[in-house]
Amino acid sequence: MTVRLRSHHLLCLLTYVGKGYSAAFVANYDVIAKRLGRGEDILIVSGPDDICRPLLGEAEPHCLRESAAGRDELAARDVGKLLARPIEAGVRLSLDAATLAALRAAFSAGVTREACQGCEWASLCSTVAAGGYRDVRL
Repeated sequence: MTVRLRSHHLLCLLTYVGKGYSAAFVANYDVIAKRLGRGEDILIVSGPDDICRPLLGEAEPHCLRESAAGRDELAARDVGKLLARPIEAGVRLSLDAATLAALRAAFSAGVTREACQGCEWASLCSTVAAGGYRDVRL
């Protein structure tokens, strides 16, 4: 199987510690983190992805807003530079240990954090990164 992810969720996954918008969102995210931890590959998509799924029933899901699309663009650019490959819809990749380590090092150094500006979870993610990624679920 393949996990469908939008670009900025490549960054969100790095610091996911089981907190989220709702119990359904967290339960879904936990399943996705386990799948990725077992080595499932990722298909980059444009717009809402597998992580967004529990939010799509809301009246105005934030994952459909322009701010989410802007985060995708910034994350795709920064992660693409880091991994020396394009990150765009249709690209497949896997998060092996070396790739996760490189992404986390860059995140901690602020290299891939431009997409996080204005995100309500940015301070939590900064705390998780500063703590050495303890308790992350991937």
